[in-house]
Amino acid sequence: MKSTNHKSYLKKLKHENHLVLICQILILIIFLISWELLSKYNIINPFIFSSPTKILKTIKNLYLNYNLITHIMTTLKETFIAFILGITLSFIFATILYEFKILNRIVDPYLTMLNSLPKVALGPLIIIIAGANTNSVIVMALLINLIVGIINIYNGFNNIDPDLLKLFKTFNAKKTTTLIKLIIPASYKTIISSLKLNISQTLIGT
Repeated sequence: MKSTNHKSYLKKLKHENHLVLICQILILIIFLISWELLSKYNIINPFIFSSPTKILKTIKNLYLNYNLITHIMTTLKETFIAFILGITLSFIFATILYEFKILNRIVDPYLTMLNSLPKVALGPLIIIIAGANTNSVIVMALLINLIVGIINIYNGFNNIDPDLLKLFKTFNAKKTTTLIKLIIPASYKTIISSLKLNISQTLIGT
């Protein structure tokens, strides 16, 4: 049976959750109304920034012309391919860099440089190389999510408890065993966070 204090705490928590949800909805509504009014009265350039009503009209027209689902499925396909490639390559490269420390020291400044590079600016070059098709979209998304994924997963590998690593070394565990039995399982939170970040980065790239 719940105590009075526990019931009071649950009630307070419920009220806080409702308050957070209401505030989030209000912020969204205020943002959309402000966007619509600023665009309507040309305070912002309606051609560049569009407006909520124009976006809804475009979605409606795409739906009526039976193009909406096609566009959605194409975007989802490109996002899925780029995401799978990105997280797979990120994991492989992060593992290689972790196992070969000297290689990490060599490529670290280049990874930092590539991570700070405005990938969207490379769009025209990517289109020239890969063509104005699905391939260029996947390459762009991959460029955006890959470096971030490598850095995040690698940092997760490096944050393993040193005492646990010493314990595995004490028992003469092989590098492969340590990687599979300790490093990867202990980094699952970082890997999950990297997955979340990668999917958002992939959508931006797509």
